[in-house]
Amino acid sequence: MFTDGACKGNPGPGGWGVVLQYEGHERCLKGGEADTTNNRMELMAVIEGLRALKEPCEVVITTDSQYVKNGITQWIHGWRKRGWRTANGSPVKNRDLWEQLEEEVNRQSVSWQWVKGHSGHRENELADELANQGIEC
Repeated sequence: MFTDGACKGNPGPGGWGVVLQYEGHERCLKGGEADTTNNRMELMAVIEGLRALKEPCEVVITTDSQYVKNGITQWIHGWRKRGWRTANGSPVKNRDLWEQLEEEVNRQSVSWQWVKGHSGHRENELADELANQGIEC
């Protein structure tokens, strides 16, 4: 799974894109919201990609978002322990989406990869294109 989010303005209209690959098949998904942030769209891409899986499976999620990758693999544990507060005591932004993402991740066997955005990685570029198309949805 390859995911990306995009936003025109931050906040502003945003979109998310997902490229799913399995045994030589490729499926592309996209969507958007009228008033959102880039981080919310990055999270929605992964959530919607995981929701599209019809059964539990092993999935490698490739994202160009350190926010998503680090948030779900590292930071979320501390946020929960602190009652959904950051280390400095502020409420965690996008808690609703973090909780949804955690629920979806727990249904699968997930590993994470980070790729630098806009670096010529085919699937990341396609996910970015889909996310930008999603803004228009």
